[in-house]
Amino acid sequence: MDALIILVPVALLLGLIGLGGFLWALRSGQYDDLDGAASRILFDDPPNNTPPRQTPP
Repeated sequence: MDALIILVPVALLLGLIGLGGFLWALRSGQYDDLDGAASRILFDDPPNNTPPRQTPP
């Protein structure tokens, strides 16, 4: 039972740190565009119009 005196506050502290990290991620915009990355794979890349490099003889 003596271990609970240490483990309960440590568990609460870790939970608060996790909650703080989640709220920070929400406020910094980490979850703003959930569909953008999923639909980005469906579009082609723009064509590359640069001429190929020529190596000197």
